[in-house]
Amino acid sequence: MRAVQITRFGGPEVMDVVDLADPVPADGEVLYDISSAGVNYADTHQTENSYLAPQELPLIPGAEFVGTPAGGGDRVVGLLAGGGYAEKVATDPRLSWTVPDAVTDEQALAVVLQGATAWHLLKTSAHLAAGESVVVIAGAGGVGSLAVQLARRWGAGRVIATASSPEKRALAESLGADATVDPALAADDPKTFTAALREANGGKKVDIVLEMTGGSVLDGSLSALAPFGRLVAYGMAGREAPGPVSVPALMGTSRAVLGFWLAHCFSRPEMLDDAVTDLLALVAAGDLRPVDGGRYPLSAVREAHQDLLARRTTGKLVLDPTR
Repeated sequence: MRAVQITRFGGPEVMDVVDLADPVPADGEVLYDISSAGVNYADTHQTENSYLAPQELPLIPGAEFVGTPAGGGDRVVGLLAGGGYAEKVATDPRLSWTVPDAVTDEQALAVVLQGATAWHLLKTSAHLAAGESVVVIAGAGGVGSLAVQLARRWGAGRVIATASSPEKRALAESLGADATVDPALAADDPKTFTAALREANGGKKVDIVLEMTGGSVLDGSLSALAPFGRLVAYGMAGREAPGPVSVPALMGTSRAVLGFWLAHCFSRPEMLDDAVTDLLALVAAGDLRPVDGGRYPLSAVREAHQDLLARRTTGKLVLDPTR
């Protein structure tokens, strides 16, 4: 089979398309023919070995796929510990879900990891209550574009998105954001970014922030929180750590900082069932709009990662293993 293999850590240049032997299913696993593989920002950390879990070489990146069992069967979308950038994968069918006919490969891939992350950020970690204000950092991205829609659907009082260009801010507003803010404001001074978030919320402090950049964006977001506000950190795309969080300062302001990593739901599959089945049904009904970020040939995997790292993309990026 054709697959993307990494034998050294680094940037997009370390990904090579090679011919490998087909995977052999272990006990309880199923061999799937992959029709589409999802690309996530976390994959760029995987190639660098800078993610939450240490990586071992050689490896095939990719945490999600759409495909059918090699012996025939329904089209499914599935989650993986790795191996998705390939023509075939052997994995546990427990972490796969039948895709409704009305849902495309691209839409299914948008919701299985990024959508499930947005679902749990709002429901499980932030415990969004009706009427609360929500700030979605990177509101035009894969997770953010879905989080904006879900927050609006679940009764947020005001949804504020950040995005790095006028086009991305317009997209976030078309998805349901009431206001948008340029995150570049945080680069000059986190206080300026804090003020912009509060201004976007009618001069009030905000209740919830979904944060995936790190650095000064997290610093400025934390300062914008109201008493009993919650900041949920689920990424560090900027590759820069924020300032230390002071526990006495949290106590003195009644704020909370939480972390979220979808991988911890793998050991509790029912948590994934709740999110993925809900999201697939919403997409099938036309009530949730995944944003298509582009379909790249497997042979153009380096270009896909370069575009992602350069912030040239919106929504969900997908690899076609047949090309």
